[in-house]
Amino acid sequence: METALIDLYDTLLLDLDGVVYLGREAVKGAPEALTRAHETGVRLAYVTNNASRTPAAIAEHLVSIGVPATPDDVVTSAQAAARMIAERVPAGSAVLVVGGMGLRWAVRAQGLRPVTTAADAPVAVVQGISPDLSYGLLCQGALAVRQGAWFVAANGDTTMPTNNGVLPGNGAMTRVIATATGVEPVSAGKPEPPLHRESMLRTGAERPLIVGDRLDTDVEAATRAGVDSLLVLSGVTGPVDLLTAPPEHRPTHIAADVSAVHRPPAPVGREGEEWTRDGWVARWEGGRLHLKGGGDPVDGLRVACAASWAHAGEGRTGEDALEQALAALEP
Repeated sequence: METALIDLYDTLLLDLDGVVYLGREAVKGAPEALTRAHETGVRLAYVTNNASRTPAAIAEHLVSIGVPATPDDVVTSAQAAARMIAERVPAGSAVLVVGGMGLRWAVRAQGLRPVTTAADAPVAVVQGISPDLSYGLLCQGALAVRQGAWFVAANGDTTMPTNNGVLPGNGAMTRVIATATGVEPVSAGKPEPPLHRESMLRTGAERPLIVGDRLDTDVEAATRAGVDSLLVLSGVTGPVDLLTAPPEHRPTHIAADVSAVHRPPAPVGREGEEWTRDGWVARWEGGRLHLKGGGDPVDGLRVACAASWAHAGEGRTGEDALEQALAALEP
């Protein structure tokens, strides 16, 4: 019996948006796959750049869609940001929270005092996404940063996937204060180290697999930490993104969704100048990537990525060289 991917790791560090759910709805197959993983004894940690909700609220949402979770299983960028601040300032310091309840809860849990006005002389301003973020609160944040408060972003995600489409993320919203003050925020979320550090402290993982849908956060975070990653195609990343990815954005594994953790790894073979897997063949001809075959299109993408990344080396492949390969991947 072949070894399943999940058997190679002791902890799955799972992104949420685009991996486990889209908006309020579960990604197809995710609840069943994660329940099965939980039953095998592998630790599940839900590591999210979303800072708007408390761990308890996130766990309640996960349970409601059939995913096994407790508040202790949830690690948020709000928690990583609050720990960053708490390690730098005295206990009880005022922190202006430009965000929602999840961020306020995390700040208070670290022994800090969340405030909402620059008049409270906060030592730091921390910003996270919130659906009801007001202009007035952004103004207070800008005033405090101008007065010398340390500017911390829970994460730098410019977008976030939902079941209504891709919407602006916290990275887009932090541009308001950054533009108004000329001060760039320090980010706690993926791909920066603080959130991965928070995850390691909370889980004690020794052989983690980071599972995510974004190259610039999930996969880059894994690359920086020197751990393996699984990129799933149920969120924002598409074939062009993968084929043109620079080295720090190249995942260890590629799959359609998180259920792939229960299947064996899918290595790509190489025969001379051809990369192959299960009937798919990729090779470079005339400065362009050529792909042919049939069957599972994810296998085709794996083969095309292996060929593209080998050809590009430490650079990245131009999109104009991928036209034929992309056409071969279309159903």
